[in-house]
Amino acid sequence: MSESILTLAQASQILSAALAAARSASMPPVAVAVLDASGHLIALQREDGASMLRNDIAIGKAWAAAGMGVSSRVLHARAQDNPVFFNALSASSQGRFIPQTGALVIRNAAGAAIGAVGASGGTGAEDEAICAAGVAAAGLDAA
Repeated sequence: MSESILTLAQASQILSAALAAARSASMPPVAVAVLDASGHLIALQREDGASMLRNDIAIGKAWAAAGMGVSSRVLHARAQDNPVFFNALSASSQGRFIPQTGALVIRNAAGAAIGAVGASGGTGAEDEAICAAGVAAAGLDAA
């Protein structure tokens, strides 16, 4: 296994720990998506009872984080100052780019971005917290 890629085994660990964190926090049903550094979906889980939009929102948050190399919290703040640019990003990506708090960039031990994880179901802060728990459980760093 290369440390320069995010593996399916690591993505599965992230999902499992993130969902466990959501249950521990008594969050509503969530979806969690893990993408590689190029924005391709590696793994996705949607809990029973999660709404039909949860998958797309979790993927969109993670896709934005992976594409810009920063957390979706940072992107959300930037979008407040430059809404025209961020609307253009969303439009040019066919709606895949969602700059809303709840996704983190996944980094390896050397600090290189190897993917992103996004969640949807709770508040942005809750979604971000379960993503962080998932990444930490996989022994990786989140930013």
